Amino acid sequence: MRNAMSKAIGGYFELELPVAIYPLPQHAIRFQAARAAFHALLNVGQPQRVWMPKYICDAMLAPLHALGIEIIFYDLDQRLGVVESVTLAPQDWLLYVNYFGLCGEQEAQLLKRFKPSQLIMDHSQAFFARPQNCLATIYSPRKFFGLPDGGLLHTDLNVSEPEQLDCGSVARCTHLLQRLDTTAEDGYADFKLAEETLHDSLPRRMSSLSARLFGCIDLDRVKQHRNTNFQFLHRNLKHLNRLQIDLRFIDAPLCYPLLVENSTLRKRLLAERVFVPTYWSEVIDRVAPDSLERHLIDHCIPLPCDQRYTTTDMAKVVKIVRETPQC
Repeated sequence: MRNAMSKAIGGYFELELPVAIYPLPQHAIRFQAARAAFHALLNVGQPQRVWMPKYICDAMLAPLHALGIEIIFYDLDQRLGVVESVTLAPQDWLLYVNYFGLCGEQEAQLLKRFKPSQLIMDHSQAFFARPQNCLATIYSPRKFFGLPDGGLLHTDLNVSEPEQLDCGSVARCTHLLQRLDTTAEDGYADFKLAEETLHDSLPRRMSSLSARLFGCIDLDRVKQHRNTNFQFLHRNLKHLNRLQIDLRFIDAPLCYPLLVENSTLRKRLLAERVFVPTYWSEVIDRVAPDSLERHLIDHCIPLPCDQRYTTTDMAKVVKIVRETPQC
């Protein structure tokens, strides 16, 4: 039988990558996705019920459904914090999302308001925000970098790294390679297929490929580019933005969320090949038509500001926004 642990010598070449010098964050438990990290945490902690924001993707609800744990939904206040009416029973947990990477101050307030041992901070949109001193902090590095899979968990609970390794990473690389070789449009269908392969939240360990690719990413450079681009957009668009943004609590966020009453801006950006997602259309089924969450779905435009772009690219985005008639 072939020894899987022995190093192969000779033969065809693998993809050429720089030397891996940037290790994964210390003490992080590696999973194939953030939802899998959440699943593992729930399986160990066995809470009776978990408070979840209405404004969250269905993927993070799947582990709760799979484990038969009661979900209680809560609303957001106007500053994206947890509404004052929420009170936690002694055995409850509450998950809070650091939305767009902007909510460091809101997290600090929650840690004062509730017992930290009952709080889970979802940093899927805030990779560069430090883990909080709470029950757990969850990360999704593939939302910030070109990785086929990956989720990270920081917790003091006795959560073990899964023995089973995720083996689907190679099949999830097609869109990453297509965007390099052809166009973003050519790879979009494969991107959606890759996302579908991660719907299963059963915990598996982050693939060897993702771990190796992560080790090639210059995190300091990424952080600098994201902050520079975000600040450029904010300087030029803050007069249009109805979302309150405090730069003191922001470090290399996911995007620049522009909240505007403009029904044509999203289409105009798409026509100019500026691709912006919608967070999250499935939320419509659990919120009121006049709620803050519904307003964010309909009117928040998450402008890209990541490390792939320069201020010249950001200036193009600003020009499109300014030239689109405001409603």
